[in-house]
Amino acid sequence: MRAFPSRRLLWLLGAIGVAALAALLADFDRPLVSLAALVAVLALFAAADADYVLSRRRWRASNVRFTRRLPAAFAIGVERPVRALLEHEGEYEWTLDLYDHVDSSVTADGLPQSLVLPRAKRLETTYKITPTRRGEIAFAPAELRVRSQAGLCDLRVRVGSAETRRVYPDFAEIARYAWLAGDRRLQEIGIKTFVQRGEGTDFKQLSEYRYGDSVRHIDWKATQRLDKPIVREFQDERDQRVMLLIDCGRRMRADDRRGAVGTAHFDQVLNAVMLLSYVALAQGDAVGAPPGEERLFAPRKGAHTLNALMGELYGVQPTPSHSDYVAAARDLLRRQNKRALVIVITNFRDEDGSELGLALKLLRQRHLVLLASVRERIVRELMTQPLSSGDAALDVASAHLFEQSRRDAFRRLSARDALMVDAEPERLGVELVNRYHAVKRAGMI
Repeated sequence: MRAFPSRRLLWLLGAIGVAALAALLADFDRPLVSLAALVAVLALFAAADADYVLSRRRWRASNVRFTRRLPAAFAIGVERPVRALLEHEGEYEWTLDLYDHVDSSVTADGLPQSLVLPRAKRLETTYKITPTRRGEIAFAPAELRVRSQAGLCDLRVRVGSAETRRVYPDFAEIARYAWLAGDRRLQEIGIKTFVQRGEGTDFKQLSEYRYGDSVRHIDWKATQRLDKPIVREFQDERDQRVMLLIDCGRRMRADDRRGAVGTAHFDQVLNAVMLLSYVALAQGDAVGAPPGEERLFAPRKGAHTLNALMGELYGVQPTPSHSDYVAAARDLLRRQNKRALVIVITNFRDEDGSELGLALKLLRQRHLVLLASVRERIVRELMTQPLSSGDAALDVASAHLFEQSRRDAFRRLSARDALMVDAEPERLGVELVNRYHAVKRAGMI
């Protein structure tokens, strides 16, 4: 416990100095004024020392406890409240300032706080924090600046314990998808739905024939037994595997919406991956991620798989180096023998064509491959800006040239029945879900 002079003590010292100066200006005896000022200062320091000793004893006797009520986890860019509880058993009231030491990557609203802790009672307060990056965030013990009983000094005390929490990608897109799916309004976000009886390859159930059903799906034995037309209904094949191969290289660190939280390409790719995983798991497929940074998430099914997958990927950050596509493809082929839908997500540039093409060729020997590229939003903004000056015209021409070169190189990667998605980060999740549904309906896996 450390002590610091309070504002009251500094004001009193200033008042003594002003009084001494006024006495000197009034032609009082200089030695007498000096002696009086010295006695006053010593008396004030003695009072402050006594106040510190008494306040420290009473503070320790009060047994003040500090507890945070933190959410189990946070989402990047989402503001969440943090409840702080102070309680004690002492007989004295305390005036204090609360400084909670949150992680440096967190923006806090409502700190520090000036509080009054009543006698032998508990006090609850709230402040809000917004995480600005994924991974783990740390909360160090909080710091209290406590006014002494006479207000002549401040006590600096550390209370509480250190805690850590995980920051995940934002689940808002999944929640919105689930709500719209339940309300049958997925087209509002661009999700294409095709609900047709008899489609798919897996048998689902028998049902009574309705106008428009295919005659080739009539079950003649059931029709004869029930004396009315009965057809077999099918559903998209289940128990398939979806493997996510995400580029963690330097290009995924791009952020063409600087100033916002969670808008880096890699963060938005994770949001898209969560949405696709949610949809695939709901369809009965298994979702997994290939090894990366010594991580291996084997394909799993079930409602808890999404949380487990994000538990593996939440802390992954893009590296400052270029990704090795061929090495990643060979590693996946060595570990994943069963045929799967492999979704490769990267930020494609035309200079990646040869290396990425070789990696895709290797993967297509065994798996169905979907290549998804994140298209940079800034390029579209440059191409659509008005031609207001010569520099603007040069920017527009350069952006068109870059986009055309990139588009041609991207198309050269296609093969027979190739699956490809090229979308801006905000649309990537919707485009991936639509292409996944198309693959399921076509029975391509």
